[in-house]
Amino acid sequence: MSTAPPRRALKAACEHLARTDPALAQAYEIVGLPKWRSEVPDYAMLGRMISHQQISLNAAASIWSRVEAHLGEVTAPAMLAADPEAIRLCGMSRPKVAHLYSIAQAMADGKLDLARVCAAPLEEARAELLAVRGIGPWTAELFLLYAVGAMDAFPAGDVALIEAHKRLGLYEPRMVSKAFTAHAEIWRPYRGVAAHLLWGWLHVDRARAAAP
Repeated sequence: MSTAPPRRALKAACEHLARTDPALAQAYEIVGLPKWRSEVPDYAMLGRMISHQQISLNAAASIWSRVEAHLGEVTAPAMLAADPEAIRLCGMSRPKVAHLYSIAQAMADGKLDLARVCAAPLEEARAELLAVRGIGPWTAELFLLYAVGAMDAFPAGDVALIEAHKRLGLYEPRMVSKAFTAHAEIWRPYRGVAAHLLWGWLHVDRARAAAP
């Protein structure tokens, strides 16, 4: 089931952002309504995000496919029952393995309830995720974007977003993360929509660059 915001709400948010920021106005003109990234809110989603941190997409996909093959079905109980060394041999670093087990244990103990997270107000949902060892701000915000459809969740340090905004707004030099986060305050309560507009523009731009 899609977790994307309703089309009418997404359109209203995009129009508001276009009036607020010239860079987003350009993105909206090119992209139109962005395709919202939706995922099932489960342990496998969190695990996949952990596996993708700080490595290339291709490498992460290869490693995660080995984890899936080893576990059969990626669930918190399956991870807790697995040998940590076997998970590490799939290509995971030791810290990532520790995070995978920490998240699984929090779910088993009831400290992390993803159904509760999805139903909670944004700040409460964010706090529950961040209370778990292994879930940092970037992971928490992406979960809230993709699994909850939170229109104001925002992965502030995402380099791709900073680069897209710099190119659209002709900012020189590119904003540092702190400055970008401060600038994004003008996008509230639609920072997640702004992120999707910028990602959508990057996708279009890369497709154009790859075209013969």
